[in-house]
Amino acid sequence: MDMFTADDKVAQWESALLPLRGAERLPLLLPLAWHLRQRDTRRALAFATEALALLPDSSLPDSSLPDPEHASQVARMHLVHAEGKWLDGHLDDAQARATDVLQRFAALDDRAGCADSHWLLAWIAVDQGKHGASDAALAAGAAQARLGGDMLRAELADAARARWAVLVERNSAVAQWGGQFNAHTRVADPALATWVNDFLALAASQTGDFGAAAGYFIGCYECALESGQLRAAIIAATNIGEDFTLLGDHHSALEWMQRALELARPTGWPRSVGACLMHTADTLRRLGQLDPAHDLLQEALTILKPLAGARSYAIALQYLGDLSLDQGDFDAALNAFTRLEARADVLGQSDFHSIARRGQAHALGRLGRADEALAVAAQAVAISVADDNPHNQIAALRVMAMVHSQHPRHGLPAPEGMTEPNAALHYLVQALALAATIEGYTVPGDLYDAMAREYAAAGDFRRAYEVAMAGSLARETTHSQEATNHAIAMQVHHQTEHARNEGHHHRELAASEARRAEVLARTSATLERLSTIGQEITAHLDAAAVFSALDRHIHGLLTASTFAIYMTDPAHTELQRAFGVELGQALPPHAIALTHPSAYAVRALLERREIYIAHWPDCEHQQVVPDTLVNMSALFVPLTAGERAIGVMTVQAPQSHAYGENERMIFRTLCAYGAIALDNADAYRQLQDAQAQLVSQQKLAALGALTAGVAHELNTPIGNSLLIASTMQEKTSEIETLMNGRGLRRSELAAFVADSQKAAALVMRGLTSAADLVNSFKQVAVDRTTEQRRFFNLQQVCHEIIATMMNRIRAADHRIEMDVPDTIGMDSYPGPFGQVITNFIANALLHGFAPGVSGTMRLSAALTGEARVQVRFADDGVGIPSEHLGRIFDPFFTTKLGQGGSGLGLSISYNIVSSLLGGQIGVNSGLNNADSAGTCFTLDLPLRAPEQAPDAGGIY
Repeated sequence: MDMFTADDKVAQWESALLPLRGAERLPLLLPLAWHLRQRDTRRALAFATEALALLPDSSLPDSSLPDPEHASQVARMHLVHAEGKWLDGHLDDAQARATDVLQRFAALDDRAGCADSHWLLAWIAVDQGKHGASDAALAAGAAQARLGGDMLRAELADAARARWAVLVERNSAVAQWGGQFNAHTRVADPALATWVNDFLALAASQTGDFGAAAGYFIGCYECALESGQLRAAIIAATNIGEDFTLLGDHHSALEWMQRALELARPTGWPRSVGACLMHTADTLRRLGQLDPAHDLLQEALTILKPLAGARSYAIALQYLGDLSLDQGDFDAALNAFTRLEARADVLGQSDFHSIARRGQAHALGRLGRADEALAVAAQAVAISVADDNPHNQIAALRVMAMVHSQHPRHGLPAPEGMTEPNAALHYLVQALALAATIEGYTVPGDLYDAMAREYAAAGDFRRAYEVAMAGSLARETTHSQEATNHAIAMQVHHQTEHARNEGHHHRELAASEARRAEVLARTSATLERLSTIGQEITAHLDAAAVFSALDRHIHGLLTASTFAIYMTDPAHTELQRAFGVELGQALPPHAIALTHPSAYAVRALLERREIYIAHWPDCEHQQVVPDTLVNMSALFVPLTAGERAIGVMTVQAPQSHAYGENERMIFRTLCAYGAIALDNADAYRQLQDAQAQLVSQQKLAALGALTAGVAHELNTPIGNSLLIASTMQEKTSEIETLMNGRGLRRSELAAFVADSQKAAALVMRGLTSAADLVNSFKQVAVDRTTEQRRFFNLQQVCHEIIATMMNRIRAADHRIEMDVPDTIGMDSYPGPFGQVITNFIANALLHGFAPGVSGTMRLSAALTGEARVQVRFADDGVGIPSEHLGRIFDPFFTTKLGQGGSGLGLSISYNIVSSLLGGQIGVNSGLNNADSAGTCFTLDLPLRAPEQAPDAGGIY
């Protein structure tokens, strides 16, 4: 969470919070409590308390926070309460709370939380007068922010350190921080610009450039208000008033003081209210309104008493001392400046040391305590010399001159190296010489007047006259400087008004741009959502799924009592309602002839354009589909795929003017996606039909080849049996002739019996082989044609498959080996499995071996654990080139097109293995692997195949 944020964000959160109740408020309570802490402290504390009550029991699905984040949010709400205590002046309580929160954030390793806690502790230390502790806290906060990668928080802490460093020692502060914070960086983020402007303003004030200082303070004021730093805005307003006072524009000074007081009074913050009162009092003093100024100062000191350690209290003491001198109450002045000296010791800010001692010397001199006055004034001079502050040095020298002038017979010691007629002149001449070294400084006329009086008292009337004339000239210069200051004040006013008007103009532009950006964001979000919807719609290759997706999104995005999709018939003579829903109920089939003269759906199709009916009673043709609603608004958009119009979509609503430009854009986009998806679905259906025909043809061709091969295999055993049977028939006839003739010898009968036994054995062997082959063929044929699932022995099925292919293998002069254990049983589909192995064998015979080269194929299987079996089919042929290896399972890919290759065998195998058998298929080629030869297909199959799911109104 940012440390500060702009007003418009806070306004948005407050507006969004109004309708929420209970735990729904938590996501907005957290940022509001944090960012209202100075804008409206009471509401911030109330929101923080409410958030703390909700956080432990938060059940919002979108805001249920993980434990560390939950604890961090709790700690931040406690930090809001700590800041409330600080603003109300309860510094010890605020410090204890902030320290506790810092420890919580540290335990959570929340760098931003640690930085924010250090920030608050720094300002508490400021009000306690512990500026060393404040600087340490700001430095620690900057370090924590940098560790967390938050450079804005780090620079905020640095800028605050810089503004306090200027008050301690301007030159070293500017040398250290001026490169980082200058006129270029003050236009940064408003929160940071607040403190950069404050630093630049204080640096300008220290050199007497009050016009520039006022300009910077005005920038600080504007940025502080924008970023919710109300206390900084109040301080800036009082400083602006102070600078206008120094420029002689007391009217503007009082105006800014009043503005600051109007900001501070409602808050009740003692430090802010007291500061406004004391600065207003000083302005009134300069205007000569001493009694009202005294009353305001007394009220300010009473309010600031709990913050006696703060710099503001020290300034109030300074103003009280100056006012008491003007009123002639020198005891009160001495008391005020003595108290200021004590505060300066605590604060460690040298400007107060010099002012306090100069004021004490002035009061002591008026009280007749000349020796003490002179000693204290000398200390003021020494401090201002050390601080390189010529303005304070001049003031202290004049006090020393005043003491000598008022007590000429007191026996005060003469200053060392005195060349003037008396000590008073000595110090006045020093002051005049020092003033000449200050660029742009105008020597006040009363300094010349004091010198003229001292020269006259010493009897040097010529010199007195010369100095008096210089004083007259100085007054003219002073009047000119006052006019210049007034002009500077007017210029600052003009720049302020110009900046304010320009800011208002920029805010108006920003608001306009924000509105435009909001529209663009909504449009972009809509388009992004439509793109996601389009991906979903076009992902379907089934028309029914496309209809369902379109129906769901149409009703989710648009007002629709009726939604229908019409598609052209194959003959392109009519529009047929392929899908229709009205008030959640399916519409019956309906057709509109393309010759219909006024149907809007027909016109949209034939004219290839969108038709929008905003108010049905005003439309040209008031025709309604029978038994459907009479809708007041309707949109008809043609479905086009390339140059073809394939149908029309319509959406209709019961109210008039239901579809603005945004809604029409949405519907138009959905129609475009729908047209693509429906055209793809139709093409896919046609492809499936073609593939089904090709697969059927492939199966029939495979079955025909199987039949031919089996017939060829049967020829040998049956032919041999026929030959033996005919031979035995002839021998039987010969035996019969011998028996009926001369008689049968024993040797002839024995030979016949032996031949009969041999013949019977040969016939039995041939017929048994034929019978086995017929049985294998019957089982394979049944498996191939029915795709029946059954339990089978893998070795037996592999043997049967090879038996049916042996004719082709031997004819090509190749051989096949089988290594399949007889212990592997599978609950699967033997027919499709056999088709896969058959396709492997056919692929090897067609592609695997070079012409005229005999090759070897090998079919093997092994259990791999987890109820799976790995089947490998390998050949030692030529292999597959790497550029073809990734495409061999693609439909219709073949390198032997027109030479017996259809490009479907391996594609069908891939589909069977990956879908029906529930396994995986892989291929490796020796052409791309030097460690092996030929090609190897690997099947990884489950012993139990997976279960297969069943196949799956209005205006017109």
